[in-house]
Amino acid sequence: MQVCIHRGAKEIGGSCVEMEEKGQRLLLDLGLPLDAEQSETPLPDVSGLEKSDESLLGIAISHAHLDHYGLLAKLRQKVPVLIGDGAVRIINAARQFFPDIPGFHDTIELKDRKPISRGPFTIIPYLVDHSAYDAYAFLVEANGKKVFYSGDFRGHGRKAELFKKLIKKPPKDVDVLLMEGSTLGRTGAENEYPSEDELEVQFIEHFNSTNGLTLVWTSGQNIDRIVTIYRACRKSGKKLIVDLYTASILIAINNPHLPQPGFRNFYVYVPQFQRILIKKRELFDIPLSVASCRVYPEKLADMVNSSVMLFRPSMTEDLEKAECLEGSKLIYSLWPGYLKDKRYQWFMDWLKNHLIPILHCHTSGHASLPDLQTMARAISAKRLVPIHTFMPERYKELFDNVEMHADGEYWEV
Repeated sequence: MQVCIHRGAKEIGGSCVEMEEKGQRLLLDLGLPLDAEQSETPLPDVSGLEKSDESLLGIAISHAHLDHYGLLAKLRQKVPVLIGDGAVRIINAARQFFPDIPGFHDTIELKDRKPISRGPFTIIPYLVDHSAYDAYAFLVEANGKKVFYSGDFRGHGRKAELFKKLIKKPPKDVDVLLMEGSTLGRTGAENEYPSEDELEVQFIEHFNSTNGLTLVWTSGQNIDRIVTIYRACRKSGKKLIVDLYTASILIAINNPHLPQPGFRNFYVYVPQFQRILIKKRELFDIPLSVASCRVYPEKLADMVNSSVMLFRPSMTEDLEKAECLEGSKLIYSLWPGYLKDKRYQWFMDWLKNHLIPILHCHTSGHASLPDLQTMARAISAKRLVPIHTFMPERYKELFDNVEMHADGEYWEV
């Protein structure tokens, strides 16, 4: 079996791995590089993406983050896509608001540890703990060889039991482990991260100490974090207000255990830019689905002392007009590096002008160094190849049996 990392050998994002056996091929992920624009990023040099090639048997997508599936939007051929049902539901819900997000022509559903055969390949998905809902690692077998692709994972999220399960019952006799290292040299705290349960305690403290409206800036697709915030609201006696986009994601997943419209003290606010989008695209069924728990601008001021609102910078004018910012605090629950982006300088100035303090309450979606080392020991592969990292050169000092491969290099398993 031959393998080629087309992107990801020395960067985070843009992940794409090609595997070939007996003239037939499989792709693992087709991601958009982190700092790239979709329109400006070419597809990797893989036959079957732009012109028909029946030897390309499928594209296995590990999870619904654009750096792992974003270039599917540029796909010119109908190639089967292997992906989790929850991930598809999230992507389809998001596409209603962001039409540039890729859709799917032909999908094969991934299920935890259920083998899928494609030509000479057997793909076994392993459900993992990650900040993306319904995320998988892959064991790919062909002609007696085994490659384990970690995808993105962690061991400190709300699904940490999945990490423990994988470590306790790892795949046997793995020839190559392709393992991510997103946190190496990037976060400044690669040795340990707080759990979602620990974050929940922090959120409760912040909610209880805020006299006005508590704003929380986080991803509407980080389901673990939304669960954490909702649990903290319940324990601090606060109402949770989300925007229509986030509500649509939660409804689409169709998991009755997740907070969503219909849950106690769960409300939905439709910002002006979403109202414009709904009208422009005639998506009137979406706001109708949340009518029973919808909050209108004129009611926001009456709810400030008892509520937490999921927030994004595009909502600033809405909140100014609603006159509901006095005594507010912003809790920032994303990767800290985003705040250093010049695109958000205007927003930092806005916070300062409105006397809104910013607090940090976040944990990584990726594995800490100890968990990376635990994964490497458990899989115990003959070779460990770095991927999805800015620091591949550190692997040899941190792990055993490391073998480096460059982007575009074909090598034998």
